Amino acid sequence: MNKFMDPDQQEPEKHTHLKTFAKEINEGLSQSPKRISSKYFYNKRGDELFQSIMRMEEYYLTDAEFEILSLQKEEIAEAIKYSDGKFQLVEFGAGDGYKTKILLNYLLEMGANFEYVPIDISANALTQLCEDLASEMPDLKVNPLGKEYFKALDDLKANELRKVVLFLGSNIGNFSLQVAQDFLKEISSRLNSNDLLLMGVDLKKDPHVILAAYNDSDGITKAFNINVLNRINEELGGDFDIFNFEHFPVYDPVTGSTKSYLISKRPQTVSIAELDKQFYFDQGEPIDMEVSQKYSTKDLNSLAENSGYEVIKYYYDCKNYFTDTLWKIKS
Repeated sequence: MNKFMDPDQQEPEKHTHLKTFAKEINEGLSQSPKRISSKYFYNKRGDELFQSIMRMEEYYLTDAEFEILSLQKEEIAEAIKYSDGKFQLVEFGAGDGYKTKILLNYLLEMGANFEYVPIDISANALTQLCEDLASEMPDLKVNPLGKEYFKALDDLKANELRKVVLFLGSNIGNFSLQVAQDFLKEISSRLNSNDLLLMGVDLKKDPHVILAAYNDSDGITKAFNINVLNRINEELGGDFDIFNFEHFPVYDPVTGSTKSYLISKRPQTVSIAELDKQFYFDQGEPIDMEVSQKYSTKDLNSLAENSGYEVIKYYYDCKNYFTDTLWKIKS
């Protein structure tokens, strides 16, 4: 049970999510090429697999950002606090808070007057995070929101507290360049001139290093992608045979785009009972599962300029694999 929701609202809310899931799967599998939104990776099993991905040796992103936050937390905390007034630390896609806890602990130690607002569409992840924080940081004020990002920001706009939005873990990479720009514009339109955005971004680098992070030797990333098909089977009455699909990631060093596909190994027809519909797959036909965009500093400067921000600072790890970049709303 999601403890952050009125029990009387749980079934209607669950039904609404199921209807949205079914609608978007129908739309995605009816397109050419077929696609499934990466936001549906994250059910309970998906959360567990992603935690395993973050612990993989090949998945450098977690360690790189952890290093930045660990070694530069004082400078980052001072920059986002910058006054004695109360503020809200609003995190998109909070997950398990593994890296965020570094900042939360330091802000508490320095006596910052703030409230932590984790936002995540995964009720399982939010529940676990809040239980962990209650145990590890009992003095921390936490206001979890299990909503879409923009809806949560709209709700928070009702108060006049300064906002510091965290978008860590290179989650911005889940969008194409144009969608990322539109997404960041939507955020800036909901923020005030003294609000800030701290965003984690994976940088362009050796293509072999990047591709290994999405094609690990233990097959965890493959299982993470395949889990979406299991979820369709379980929640929408699908009959996907997961052994009929192969995980296939590619990286383009020119555009910085890493894409993951599930490839149909043979001609096949899949039925989804909730949709009362069948979908045909040719042999070799892909399902577009995920994009993970990589950026250069030049790319990020242009992205900030075009989406309504000014860059305050870039914080890098020792290998320059990753950056946490602090932006403010353009005057």
